[in-house]
Amino acid sequence: MFRAFCKFVSVAFVCVSLASVAPAMAATDLGGLVQGLAAKSFSKKIKAVRTLAATGDPVVADLLQNYLERKIYTLKKDGQVVLTERRDGKYVAKNPLTGAVIATVAKSKLKKIRLNNRLRRAIRAALGGLTLASKDPEKRRQAADTIFKAPKQSSIAGLKQALARETVPAVKARFTRALAASELLHGGTPEVRLAAIGVLRDYAEPEIGALLTRALAKEGEKDASVRAAAREALDFVEGRMAMWDILGKLFQGLSLGSVLLLAAIGLAITFGVMGVINMAHGEMVMLGAYTTFVIQEAFRLYAPAGFDLSLFVAIPAAFLVAGAFGVAIERGIIRFLYGRPLETLLATWGLSLVLQQLVRSIFGPTNREVGNPSWMTGAIELQGGVLLTYNRIWIIVFSLLVLGLLVVVMKKTTFGLQMRAVTQNRRMASSMGIRTGWVDAMTFGLGSGVAGMAGVALSQIDNVSPNLGQAYIVDSFMVVVFGGVGNLLGTLVGATSLGIANKFLEAWSGAVLAKILILVAVILFIQKRPRGLFALKGRAADA
Repeated sequence: MFRAFCKFVSVAFVCVSLASVAPAMAATDLGGLVQGLAAKSFSKKIKAVRTLAATGDPVVADLLQNYLERKIYTLKKDGQVVLTERRDGKYVAKNPLTGAVIATVAKSKLKKIRLNNRLRRAIRAALGGLTLASKDPEKRRQAADTIFKAPKQSSIAGLKQALARETVPAVKARFTRALAASELLHGGTPEVRLAAIGVLRDYAEPEIGALLTRALAKEGEKDASVRAAAREALDFVEGRMAMWDILGKLFQGLSLGSVLLLAAIGLAITFGVMGVINMAHGEMVMLGAYTTFVIQEAFRLYAPAGFDLSLFVAIPAAFLVAGAFGVAIERGIIRFLYGRPLETLLATWGLSLVLQQLVRSIFGPTNREVGNPSWMTGAIELQGGVLLTYNRIWIIVFSLLVLGLLVVVMKKTTFGLQMRAVTQNRRMASSMGIRTGWVDAMTFGLGSGVAGMAGVALSQIDNVSPNLGQAYIVDSFMVVVFGGVGNLLGTLVGATSLGIANKFLEAWSGAVLAKILILVAVILFIQKRPRGLFALKGRAADA
């Protein structure tokens, strides 16, 4: 019994001793490998680099990076490899693994370690392999993407090891793609290259198409089955890319349509009720954008922690500011010019110039920065290079919410009933006791307020400047006329149709020609249907 106890104690003592000595031994072994970097032969140096990289120790990555940057020297007195740092004309020699200071010496006491291109390539390859084993998933993803862009035969073994131990699905997919790309171009057998093609065809990306094209153009590829599979995969990938491209254009068209809807919906109200061509409507959008800027500046100064809530304050503030300007414009100018469309047009155009100059005098002529809250920053990345940005997704949702609220106001409130009555027959509405002047002022204020909210949305995707509204005024009139004057459903359909058509035509003809073609198409359409897609009904509409 006593002997067994003694034996147990002896074994335990040996295990504890080995455990305590192991780190020191590992450090000693690694230090011995580091000395190999100072070998006279470049072949021995390359072998030392690969041996160090094979340890997988995270400290080796920093060591090799310093080696590549010519910060690694040897001490002339004993040949010890050291990391150097220049201070006050002298060099501080440090342990290249731990960073502990060894001595401060003059440059004459140090000897450079020579590098050549072959050694540099070996170091970079080793660094790539070590990055694949990084603890940071983002660094591993970046390393896989770097290898994918420049596939090499030397990367295959490291990618296989990294893929076997990877646990993050998104990073694992990048490793799989990079490994397939490397094996397609450098695989040793036709079976390996065929398997790589089978993997790559599931990725509908432009880079994959370029990679398959490169494989087809490869002079060393003699296997007919590989060439046939690559050609079939290329056709498949191009077909899927075309599908994703259509989806991307649809999203861009909906995004543009939502912007046009926001810019035009207020104009549809004022134009439909009063028949006023308000050339200052774009400046209401601009006022909403500058209100957003002022609100955000206040948050940055007084409540930076609540910056993400700034838009929730800016939306009602922009509605009130632009709405107040709209009521003032209607009461001060428009009401004296009813029935005189040319004078109204000229007056509002002159007013737009006054408002632009007013904003320039207050805020200056340069663009102003309006930031995106964190919940509007970023994008959903789909295959084929399609990006669904959060800010545009939220603008689409916001435009539909604004449209829904306006429908509720028009259909479910007394003010909406009076507005519709004035739209259909102003004289009859007046004879029934409706104050048409008050309805005109409130309607103009409502339309201008909605334009102000459009400015809040546009500030998230466009430059905030005194000319912001001018970029959307013509498109807004096209949307209103095309959809049907005063009809909210027509405005929605018109904005969406013109937005999608514009994006598809841009890919074929360019941005400028696309706008010209859209304008010509709308003019031709109005020749056939002067009242637009959805014409108003009523005595005033029939007159």
